[in-house]
Amino acid sequence: MLDNILKRSSVRRYEDKEISQEMIDLLLNAGFSAPCSKDSRPLHFIVLEDKVIMTHLGENLKYASMLRFANKAIMVCADKDISPDCWMLDACAATENILIAATELGIGSVWTAVYPYEDRQEVVQNFVPTPENIKVLSIIPLGYPAKEPMIKDKFDANRIHYDSF
Repeated sequence: MLDNILKRSSVRRYEDKEISQEMIDLLLNAGFSAPCSKDSRPLHFIVLEDKVIMTHLGENLKYASMLRFANKAIMVCADKDISPDCWMLDACAATENILIAATELGIGSVWTAVYPYEDRQEVVQNFVPTPENIKVLSIIPLGYPAKEPMIKDKFDANRIHYDSF
């Protein structure tokens, strides 16, 4: 698992190759396995498969244009009524779990933020409406990488502090 964390990278270009339902189920299981505040389990996921919806989102979300070419995508959501103070933290943990699981499965992925940006939330609400209590944190485009992902060493010893800053 540590290897997958260290080699995880953002993939924005994909092959035209189908992702199986079994792979999607594994990614969703990874998302549901993330820790959440008080074990409240506010998470919801919307699996995007419709190319029309994904194209509209890709054309209207400035930093998510790769959705137009992704095979599928997962919208990570949470019920703010269940976890009013921590829904976004719970959804962040789920997003990261999905990204790491995708790396393990050889599926390219990238975190595209919806929350806290009101303009992005509005775009998403127009194309994939959710109830008022369900907040969309992120959309994760998915596809098999068109090229080998570039692995970056992000370790920075200068930003590690012990006992004080």
